[in-house]
Amino acid sequence: MEPILIQDVLKILPHRFPFVLVDRVLSVEGGEVHALKNVTVNEPFFPGHFPQEPVMPGVLIVEALAQASMFCLHGEMAPGTIGYLAGVDGARFKRKVIPGDQLHLHAKLEFLRRGLGKTTCRALVDGELAAEATILFAIAKG
Repeated sequence: MEPILIQDVLKILPHRFPFVLVDRVLSVEGGEVHALKNVTVNEPFFPGHFPQEPVMPGVLIVEALAQASMFCLHGEMAPGTIGYLAGVDGARFKRKVIPGDQLHLHAKLEFLRRGLGKTTCRALVDGELAAEATILFAIAKG
């Protein structure tokens, strides 16, 4: 498959600046997605988190994983529906994510039925695990 570039990412995700946390989707195959978030010093959260040592907030790494997960769910959801974050289990953060990092977002669809979805996710930087979580979604009319 050809990568999904930002123009098409914006057609699938309802998020807009400054909250779009997926820059490109490299692959979607067999219920698994590999997406990218390029972390730049210009991110709006860095001036406050933290000015002396900018670190991407863990909650935003989880949000990036949730957004990447939508590409697993997208083809399976009915038109006009959206996946809302319903829960996060087992979130663990293993390394800092800082400006200049490229966050590789991996999500695997575990199930999608009766308006509920679940993905297992990992975020890596330079092949090293930065974060992992299991994410639950409630699928509803948008």
